Amino acid sequence: MAATLSITTPTAPPTWALLQRQLIAAESQACEEFYARFFDERGYLKCLPRWGGNDGPDDAIENCTGWPILHAIGGSDSVLAMAKQAWEGHILQYTEAKTVDVPFAREGMYYKEFPVIFDFFHHQEGLVVLNLQGLSDPYDDRMEKRLRRFSGFYMNEDPQAKNYDPEHRIIRSMFTGSRGPLLRKATALDWAGDPIDVDNFPDPKHGERNWDEMLAHFEEYTDVVGDHPLNLQATSLAANAYACTGDEKYRDWLIEYIDAWCERTAANDGVIPSNIGLDGTIGGECDGKWYGGCYGWSFTVTVPQTGAKANRNGVTRAVIGFGNALLMTGEQKYIDVWRRMLATINANAKKVDGQTVYPSMYGDEGWYAYGPHPYSAGALQAYLWSMDPNDRALADNDWIRYLEGENPDYPVAALERALEQLRKRVEGMRAENATDDTRLSDDTLQFNPAVINSLVELMLGGHTPAFGETLHVRLRYFDPDRGRAGIPEDVGALIESLKDDEVVVNLVNTSPVNPRTLIVQAGAYAEHQFTSATSDAGDEIAVGDSSFRVKLAPGTGTRLTIKMQRYQNPPTFTFPWDR
Repeated sequence: MAATLSITTPTAPPTWALLQRQLIAAESQACEEFYARFFDERGYLKCLPRWGGNDGPDDAIENCTGWPILHAIGGSDSVLAMAKQAWEGHILQYTEAKTVDVPFAREGMYYKEFPVIFDFFHHQEGLVVLNLQGLSDPYDDRMEKRLRRFSGFYMNEDPQAKNYDPEHRIIRSMFTGSRGPLLRKATALDWAGDPIDVDNFPDPKHGERNWDEMLAHFEEYTDVVGDHPLNLQATSLAANAYACTGDEKYRDWLIEYIDAWCERTAANDGVIPSNIGLDGTIGGECDGKWYGGCYGWSFTVTVPQTGAKANRNGVTRAVIGFGNALLMTGEQKYIDVWRRMLATINANAKKVDGQTVYPSMYGDEGWYAYGPHPYSAGALQAYLWSMDPNDRALADNDWIRYLEGENPDYPVAALERALEQLRKRVEGMRAENATDDTRLSDDTLQFNPAVINSLVELMLGGHTPAFGETLHVRLRYFDPDRGRAGIPEDVGALIESLKDDEVVVNLVNTSPVNPRTLIVQAGAYAEHQFTSATSDAGDEIAVGDSSFRVKLAPGTGTRLTIKMQRYQNPPTFTFPWDR
């Protein structure tokens, strides 16, 4: 029986709690309208299904970004049901959809329910529902089978998808999938998809004015052979498979692969290289240049519309992999790798006209693309994972300052901004008038009603996953009366402070009529361990577990100071009452 804290202290519902409840309800309602407008009864997106980096299959399901987390926070059950139907629908829609000119998708853009061959910049975006579904729906057999199968594509369990080389501990290409790796240079057509008449589509996302410009956008995206830091995102599949099944093989592979990247980074003077050859050597497919490769440190390309140069370094997403290794092991050494890289890059700062500027790219002539701010990609995540004061300097924003007591108006202001953002998205959704055959899969992303950033920060105490990565937060909530994930109706939760071994959260039952019981969990996957919880009235309970119960009488609330040890438990999707 979980430890239980009963709260009977009356409190007037604070503005932040009322705004939270309003935002959760409004987003749930807006998701229903969005889904009815842009998806059909099968879960197919009402668009022209295409292959490509502009508007491919990943964008179709990306229209439901944030929906699993919205439900896991406390959104309506319809949000989860629609996200699952959209997931099923998009699999069928893009298995049926075939290319004519792009060679590897002529028999279907999906095979075995996964993209045939593409990069993890797009794979990860296409996993925004599956990779987070287990937070609310851990016992779905189809989800488990898919997590096993998809992880198996990167563990050499499928003879048709030999994406991984266990000898050199590499994923063999930046282009991988259910039909295996692409072991040749990619073409612009591979990236852009079959030709279309751009004039018929009002909003190409790279601003192309014609097909030639759409193709030209990808002319320089050729060097994909060999491993790339983007592939570290594949570890999210293994992390989810482990949380779902507890099978150690997923953890073992994840650590094997991440450790290989740690070694390469150490051998490269602390900077993660952006190409690993098929023989395991740094820069092996790019003439020995550690900074080479598509989306690498030197990936500066030409914008076809203007001739201007654009820096498109995709290495930053690799931080996801190191966070997954921390989740699996609790070992801070994985954050050290990222911390040292940030320090190494910023050590190459220089003075220009009396101002210190910092690099973000590296090429044949050394560091370049200098700007006025230190390089800080992934710094916020690293700080939240480490809670090391030395990591704080690069992780500055309004929310962090609020947690430190310097920005007391932040919660109300952030929730009000979210409501206004939601209003504008719904307004745009209702004004959209494209026909199904002139709508691209990414056109409707801008109207997605799941505006969850402030909810994740304020209620859960973490960074919002943008690309389907695992959810790193301090707390999560469950409703034992309804037997589901998410905070119970009428209850608001506001995290007011985060420390390495402590979280302070304000819990309020806004209903003057109904008592509410909630379960508070340590981390998204019960990866943390509570030691004690103390109310502001001085009531204290010993916990010694990854969860405890709080009973809130009608119209009551309390501020809880919760002591905890982080990253102590194996991550699991299993609900608290089943552990």
